[in-house]
Order: sequence, then C-alpha cells, then structure tokens
Amino acid sequence: MNKPSLTVSSSPHIHAKADTASIMWSVSLALAPATLWGIYAFGFRSLLVLAVAILSALLCEHLLGRFSKESTLWDGSAFLTGLLVGMNMSPTVPLYIPFVASAFAIFVAKWTFGGLGANWVNPALAGRVFVFFSFTTPMSHYKLPRTLAALVPESLSSATPLSFAKTALASGKLGMDSNALLAQGGYPSTSFAQSIASATGFSPYSIDAFLGNVGGCIGEVSAVLLLVGGIYLFVKKIITWHVPLTYLASVGLLSWVFGGIPTELGLFKGFFFPSLFSGGLMLGALFMATDYVTSPITHKGQIIFGLGCGFFTFLFRYFGSMPEAVSVSILLMNILTPTIDRYIKPRKFGDTKEYRKQLKEAKI
Repeated sequence: MNKPSLTVSSSPHIHAKADTASIMWSVSLALAPATLWGIYAFGFRSLLVLAVAILSALLCEHLLGRFSKESTLWDGSAFLTGLLVGMNMSPTVPLYIPFVASAFAIFVAKWTFGGLGANWVNPALAGRVFVFFSFTTPMSHYKLPRTLAALVPESLSSATPLSFAKTALASGKLGMDSNALLAQGGYPSTSFAQSIASATGFSPYSIDAFLGNVGGCIGEVSAVLLLVGGIYLFVKKIITWHVPLTYLASVGLLSWVFGGIPTELGLFKGFFFPSLFSGGLMLGALFMATDYVTSPITHKGQIIFGLGCGFFTFLFRYFGSMPEAVSVSILLMNILTPTIDRYIKPRKFGDTKEYRKQLKEAKI
C-alpha cells in the first residue's frame, strides 16, 4: 500500500512569500545606507571593523553548522548579526574586539540556546554588551566624523555628545539643557547645521545628529539614513510600527517631560528631538528591538515592549552611570518577552465580536 505523499493538517492554511533568508538579506540591505555613511565618515578603519565582525560571525556559523550538520551559513542571519555588531562598534576599537563580540553573539547568544529562532536575547546586542563590559576603555573611545575633524578641540576627540553632556553635568555645570552644555563646552557643529538651525529654530546639534555629523559608533550616527532603511522595512512589511514608534515616542516624551530634572530645570524642560537622534536609539529601535525572535508576538505585547525599552533607555541615560544604554535596555526587555507573551495572548482564530455575541445570546 502506497503511503500518502502529503501531510494533511487542519485549517487555516496560510502561505507566506517571505522566508528567513529573504528577510535577513532585506534587513541587511536596509542597513546599507547607514553603513556606507559610517565608512565614509570614519574612514577605512571602520570598514576593517565591519569586515572583521562579519567574517567572525560567518566563521562561527560555519563551524557550528558543520558540527550540528545544519546548513545555516547562507540564510543571512549570521551576516546580519556580524553587520549589526560592527555597526555598534567605534571605528577606533582594536580588531580583536569585534571578532570576540561576533563570536560571543553566534556561539553563546545564538547556538548555545539552539540556533536561529531559539535565542532568548538579540545576539548582536549580547555580543556588544559583552565586549563593552569586558573592554570598557577602548569601547568608550570614539572618533568624530571627517565633516567635523577640522573643528574639533583635542579634548573632544573621543567624546560623543551624550558622554560629553553627562561629563559636564557631573562636573557641576547645571542649570542648562544639553544643547547649551554642548555649546558652552565647545562641541562643534557644521556651518550647514548652523544655517539650517537659524532658519528653523532647531539646535545645530539636532541637525548634525539627524544627518550624521556627530561622533559615535559606525552605524548609529546618521538618523536620517537609518530612517530610510526603516521605511524600506515598513514598505516590505518586514516590521510594523508597534515597537519602533512606541520606543522612540516614549524616549522623546520622557526626555522632554523629565529630562530637565538632572540639570535643575524642572519638568517639561528637556529636549525631544536631540534625544531621538543621539546615540544608538534609532539603530536599536528600528533594527534590533524589532527582532522577531526576541520581541513579543502580539501587537499589544509589542507596544508594552517598546514602552519598556523607552523607559529603561531614558532612565539609564539621565540617571544612570552610562551616557548611553540602548543595548542594555533592549536586552532587559528581551528577558521580559516570555512574560509579556504569557499574559498578552493572541486572539484565537475565529474568535470575533460577532461570535462572542452569538455565544452570549445562546447562553453557552
């Protein structure tokens, strides 16, 4: 007797055109504009950092794939992990740091827990946080882009705007917002940003941070190019608005309402747009907090997840010891994702308002 060639299962039957490889390579493509800007702004050294991070991730994926007899090298997940690790690095770090970060991301955060789809935290973020606390000094040394190279005092050559503002606050320069602190301390801005600022009322720093003319990690400095990549993912329906919008909005609103407290300005004296364009917030909100595996499965859960990421980012930025904490904030919410999914459950198939009304009328 011939065995059936098809396995029949119950409905519903839904066919998705997207697969893992197409999603991973689409996200990598969306990161291309910000990556290319980072290479241009910080020079050839940034390309080396990115290459080492990617090659380390691919090497570990290949070795572990051979050990487990699974062909996973070409699905794009390892390449994307290595790319995100490299984008979260300063262009000045020793090359062994991105190598170690990617190896940790693939081996510990991903494969130790069962490979793609079984990791409980975002692998790239785990790798970045691991090397940050292991090699704090080189991970805290940054380089300003070439667009500001001629304008920078030597004392600011290794400071990001966030770290510079926090240092100024710690030294007792209170009673002013972060933009004033940057201006008083001599943090530079381009002439283009100054001209736009005079015409629009925005601060020069906000303009430079939006365009990518500030110091920081390779792939985080240009908010506009990260937004371009994020819009591409929205159009492709790879991500939804729930996590990024709630994450960005909560950071902006909390910074505006409570951000003036550390500077003794009081409530509603903080800054909205600079908080959105600074540090790794845009990169984290659009490309790492939206990770399918480590974020909640329901829209309500994703909103809670985004709000939690925003709260922790604001808390650590303004009241913690680190000037930037996007990575740690997302990892904390990754840990809470199973709890969110446990209590925020999706509606059962066929459970509509009309159906529940019929059950109520029938007293079932």
